[in-house]
Amino acid sequence: MNGPSAQMRSGFGKIRPHTIIALVEDRPGVLNRIASKWRQRGFNIESLAVGHSEKPGLSRMTFVVDADTNAEQVVRQLDKLIDVVHIRDVSYEDIVSREMAMVKVKADRQTRSHIIDIAEVFKAEVVDVEPDSIIIEATGDENQIDSLVNLLRDYEIIELVRTGRVAMIRGPEVSHPHEEDEEQFERAPGIHTW
Repeated sequence: MNGPSAQMRSGFGKIRPHTIIALVEDRPGVLNRIASKWRQRGFNIESLAVGHSEKPGLSRMTFVVDADTNAEQVVRQLDKLIDVVHIRDVSYEDIVSREMAMVKVKADRQTRSHIIDIAEVFKAEVVDVEPDSIIIEATGDENQIDSLVNLLRDYEIIELVRTGRVAMIRGPEVSHPHEEDEEQFERAPGIHTW
């Protein structure tokens, strides 16, 4: 069984969220215009990661949106926005995705070594230690981050921040084709879209 229905199904018969990658001009208001399109169509943005791309003047956005409805129509509408250089739904493609999390956990002399042991199992780093807390930084797929967070809940999580998914297509293919006569984009001075 091939196609989106086979590829998008998880073990519980639930459709996975869509992963959308957009290459956009680095200008004020771009994020707001794009997020408004998702909102107008009733999509929930589960996560959003924005940062500079390999092309000066352009930023890459990775959206994870719920898949209760088809995202194709919104992707086509977003592709028409002047600020959007290229957009692609990579949900059906072979991708590598990662997320970063920082978790501040309540810790004392008795629990600190247990928390560090858990961090080591997940190849996470201890980035701060105080007499009554410890901060763990972890990078991995969402399931790994979820598992780490669930184990750390036993020690009382004080604060948690997650970046959301970033993704790339596996192999030599790029998510946004390189144009031979690439237009030069200038980054808005001192201003970022996020």
